[in-house]
Amino acid sequence: MVYKPKLIHLAQELRQRQTDAEKKLWMHLRSRQLSGVKFRRQHPIGRYIVDFACLEAHLLVEIDGGQHNNEPMIERDLQRQKWPESEGFRIIRFWNNDILENIEGVVFKILENLKN
Repeated sequence: MVYKPKLIHLAQELRQRQTDAEKKLWMHLRSRQLSGVKFRRQHPIGRYIVDFACLEAHLLVEIDGGQHNNEPMIERDLQRQKWPESEGFRIIRFWNNDILENIEGVVFKILENLKN
C-alpha cells in the first residue's frame, strides 16, 4: 500500500512527539513482546494515522485523551473508524488514564483481542 508522503511525514512527527500514555503502552507492544506479533506506532491506515496497529491481527489500538470526550470529537472518532472497520480491522480504544493507571489491564485487553 502506497501512502501519501505528507501522511508519512506526519506519522514520523507524531512518533517523535508521543504522549506519556503512548510511550508507556509502546514499551509493552514493541519488539514483538506481546504474543510475538508486530505492532507499529503512529501508522498510516488509508487516509488516517492510528496510534498502534497490528496488521497481521487486523487490530488497531487508539489512545484517547480528555479532548475525545466531547460531542464533536466523539462523532469525529466514530466517522474516522468506519473505513478501517470496512476493511476488516477491529479497533479498541483506551483512555490515557487507563494506560497510565492500569497498564496491566490494558495489556490484558489487547491480548484478549489478539486471540479473537
